[in-house]
Amino acid sequence: MAVYRDAKCKLCRREGGKLFLKGEKCYMEKCPFNKRPTPPGQHGAGRKKVSEYGQQLREKQKTKRIYGVQEKQFRHYYEVADRMKGITGENMLSLLERRLDNVIFRMGIGASRTQARQLVNHAHFTVNGRTVNVPSYSIKAGDVIAVKENRKNNKFFEQIKTMKVANMPKWLEFDPEKLEGKVLALPTREDVDSQIAEHMIVELYSK
Repeated sequence: MAVYRDAKCKLCRREGGKLFLKGEKCYMEKCPFNKRPTPPGQHGAGRKKVSEYGQQLREKQKTKRIYGVQEKQFRHYYEVADRMKGITGENMLSLLERRLDNVIFRMGIGASRTQARQLVNHAHFTVNGRTVNVPSYSIKAGDVIAVKENRKNNKFFEQIKTMKVANMPKWLEFDPEKLEGKVLALPTREDVDSQIAEHMIVELYSK
C-alpha cells in the first residue's frame, strides 16, 4: 500500500483546514498550519476559485486523509455504503468510524489515528478475546476491545492507565485502569466530529 512520507502538515494546508493528523501538536500554537494556512507550493496563496468538481474532489481527499485510507479502500467503503439501507454518505462515514484504528483513537489510546494504526499493526489489542492486527477491521456493537495481557505493563500503556477520559463518544466506553473498552452502539452521523460534507463525495462518485 502506498504510504505518504512527506510532512503531514502540508496535507492540512492543502485541504485548507486542520485534519488533526499529528495529535497534540495540532492543538498547539506552534502548529505549522497556524503560521502558513495557504496551500503548499510556489503559487499556493494565489490559487483561483475552485470549480464544483474541484470542491468535491477536495472533500474526498480530505476525508481520505482524516481516516488514513487509500483510494481503492475508500471507494470500497462508498460502494458498500451505497448498497446499505439509509443515506449513502452517512453510511460511509459510519463504516469509516467503525475501523479498529479509529476506535482505538476515539477511545483516547492513540494521540492520532496514525499512532493508533501503528499500535494495531503491532498486535497490541484483542477484540472479543482474539488478537486483531488489521487496522481496517470493522467493529460491531457489543465488541470488547482490550490491550493484550502481556502488553499491559508496557510503558506506553502504563501512562494510559492514569489518564482522564475526556470527550468520549457516546457509542464507546473505555476503562483506563483495565485498559478495556466496549462498543455500546454503532456510530451515527452525529457522532462524527470532523467537518465533512459527505454529500459532495457521493455526488463525485455518482458521476
